Amino acid sequence: MNYRTLLTSINNKSIPMNSNQMLFPKLSLILNILVLIPVCTSLLLKFSWVNDSLGIESPARGILLSIYLSILICSAVLLFKFDPKFVMAFLLVQVVYKVLSPIMVGTITNPVIISNLFIALFHSYSIWKLASNKDFF
Repeated sequence: MNYRTLLTSINNKSIPMNSNQMLFPKLSLILNILVLIPVCTSLLLKFSWVNDSLGIESPARGILLSIYLSILICSAVLLFKFDPKFVMAFLLVQVVYKVLSPIMVGTITNPVIISNLFIALFHSYSIWKLASNKDFF
C-alpha cells in the first residue's frame, strides 16, 4: 500500500460522533485559541508580565512563541476542519508537554505552569470524551 492509498483509506473512515462527544474536544480547541491569542500578542509586543512568567527575551522564548503560534493555528484549523483522530493526537501531545513542564522547570508555582496544568486537565477530559466513542479505536 502506497502513501496516497493509506491517506485515502484513513480519510474515508470517518468516525461517527454525536454532538455531546464533540463538545468538549471543540471546547478544548476554543480554550487554546482564547488563551493563546493574548499570550502570543503579549510575547510579540513584549509586555512586562512576559519577563516575569516566561523569562527574559531569548532564543528559547522565540522558540516558545513559535510553538504557541503553531498550537494556535492548528487549533483554529481543527476547530473548522474537525477530525477526531487528529484532535486526539493534538490534545494528547499538549497534555504530555504540559504535565512534563513542572518536572522539567522544577517548580509548580510559576503561573504558566499552573495554568498549563489546569488546561491539561481540561484537555484530558476532552481526550476521554473522544476515546469513549466505541468506534474510535
